[in-house]
Amino acid sequence: MPYPQFDRSQLRIQPLANRQHDLTLAHLVPLGTTAPDWSHPSVPILGERLAQAKRRGAARMLVMGAHVLRAGVQAQLIDLMERGLIDHVAVNGAGPIHDWEFALIGASTESVARYVSSGEFGLWQETGRINDAVRDGVAAGIGMGEAIGKVIHEGDFPHKSVSILAAAYRLRVPLTVHIGLGYDIIHEHPNADGAMLGQASYTDFLILAQAITRLEGGVCLNFGSAVMGPEVYLKALAMARNVAHQRGEAIRKFTTAVFDLVPLDDDYRKQAPKTDPRYYFRPWKTILVRTVADGGESYYVQGDHAVTFPHLHAAAVQADATLPNGGAA
Repeated sequence: MPYPQFDRSQLRIQPLANRQHDLTLAHLVPLGTTAPDWSHPSVPILGERLAQAKRRGAARMLVMGAHVLRAGVQAQLIDLMERGLIDHVAVNGAGPIHDWEFALIGASTESVARYVSSGEFGLWQETGRINDAVRDGVAAGIGMGEAIGKVIHEGDFPHKSVSILAAAYRLRVPLTVHIGLGYDIIHEHPNADGAMLGQASYTDFLILAQAITRLEGGVCLNFGSAVMGPEVYLKALAMARNVAHQRGEAIRKFTTAVFDLVPLDDDYRKQAPKTDPRYYFRPWKTILVRTVADGGESYYVQGDHAVTFPHLHAAAVQADATLPNGGAA
């Protein structure tokens, strides 16, 4: 006999106008704002690697958690896409939710403590429309990121200029969404379809794997994703290398970087012992050590995304302007 399942028709879904928001457009950092006073020796190197990869036509990938958007650096990320310094963005399931809400109402982020107590957390009408966008995308044979970006770009979203998904759709930059079912607030809604969500996100995973086939001579940056980022990158890289080996090719010489808050040893290119709890910090062992062991290089930058991302943006733009053939795609 099947186990009992929750009846979602009983849920009360409220408009976003009833919600208190922790972030508004005022938290976003305008393009051209001077980056906070801070420096790190790896950031200029990574900016140069992005510019060099652009000239080679190699992958320039940004894998990130949703906190990058909550840091307010949308304008800097969109500018990197417009300049061709980032040509693939991969996000977790929370990323499109913040992006959709910012584009629609100019605000995002609710207090978990406040709304989980009343049973209202995540149950907002306009946010649930993301499920409809994904369903239409599946019918059209496209992935989750492209489907949501298309709706924002073409729809009535007053603040779409701050949407990284709309920008990616406009620029034809793949933006892939990598979900875990039950992780995100849109999965609470009656219009959520697990098969549909899984199909859309798996399409995005295959798009990511195809992008990684171009990683030789390229760059993969991981900003604040402790599980999704290293895991989808690892599996996609294994797939890409499998095919490359069959063709007598290699994906070995590329640059990776992790931007996060976790303090690591100076020698982060060596894996932590299993007796160290940081052994289980996947970005370290996967992105900084194991996958670059055959000829790649890796960098770790500790700091707040609101500080580190603007500095990376500035470094990449400067390198792109000063390297030979600056601005060439």
